[in-house]
Amino acid sequence: MKCNLIRQGYPQGSCFIEVEQGKALACEAALRKTDSGLLRLISAVHLSRPENYLSIYQSGCNFSCRKCHSWTFTRFAKGDWWSPADILKACKEYEKEVTIREPRERATAFHAYDSCRGCGACVMYGKRSSLCPKVIQKKEIVLSPQGWGPARNIVAFTGGDLTCCPEYYIECTRLIKMETELWVLIETNGYGLTPQNLDALQEAKVDSFWLDIKAYDGTDHKWLTGCFNRNILKLPEEIIKRGFVLEVLSLYIPNLVEAPQLKKIAQLLFDVDPDIPFTLLAFFPDYQMKRYKSPKVSEMIKAYMEVKATGLRNVRLGNTGIFASSEQDYDLLKKEVGAGNY
Repeated sequence: MKCNLIRQGYPQGSCFIEVEQGKALACEAALRKTDSGLLRLISAVHLSRPENYLSIYQSGCNFSCRKCHSWTFTRFAKGDWWSPADILKACKEYEKEVTIREPRERATAFHAYDSCRGCGACVMYGKRSSLCPKVIQKKEIVLSPQGWGPARNIVAFTGGDLTCCPEYYIECTRLIKMETELWVLIETNGYGLTPQNLDALQEAKVDSFWLDIKAYDGTDHKWLTGCFNRNILKLPEEIIKRGFVLEVLSLYIPNLVEAPQLKKIAQLLFDVDPDIPFTLLAFFPDYQMKRYKSPKVSEMIKAYMEVKATGLRNVRLGNTGIFASSEQDYDLLKKEVGAGNY
């Protein structure tokens, strides 16, 4: 089977993953075409935090990220085979548990923080935390495998990314849209989002993308993921002009992806739409990058300030617990960044 990206005139991804027999292409090891339809290797399906939506954790990926925090199932063929009908069944069960209904423009992980910080204080101690947005009631907070929070009317495909083979996403979305009122979000590295694939996903009525831009510099991106990013940097404009909801995430990785690169990504977003939500996430050592360090609170604040200086309006720091550990750190964050932005 010829690579779908190559057929469209694009380079193949860095997509070999581990299987029992050795290595195989992710699209062959984690995606299966049968007489009864498509099957996808899925590691887990549950209400995730802090995103507060139903997440479908996929095995297999078209990137080989050195920093992957889901490597146990994205770099290895691991999970159960799910059909689009199986996905629909899970979505219908989840919809019964939904406690917050968001409008389509808030079908993002970014906007989850506006309603709940996921601390569970209101349930466990009967008292809201000082950072609580105070916009939902205790009865709207439910427990999931990853902690407390609401259940929003969004289903997201996360973990491994095979948007280079969009047919499974298209069929799942078609069914979800026919039988539920959930928004469909795809968390993606962007490599498979060719114009042709974007058009097909638009026709299927996918609602939103969480685009993880690993680096602005092409050489750094290649080292991190196995692939260059020339086409990925064009995606914000391509996604927005098709009417999708878009949010972007980038990691601050000391000595690799720091404030200058993050500012360039922010400028790229600003030039498309100043309202695109942008999350600066703190790196933590994992997988093949365990010798790299996490950023300091001062570094994250500096990056935030430089990104905001571009004019981008919706910017937030993430993975706060990685870089802030003391009361002084949080006081500094509150002073410099603002309580609602981390």
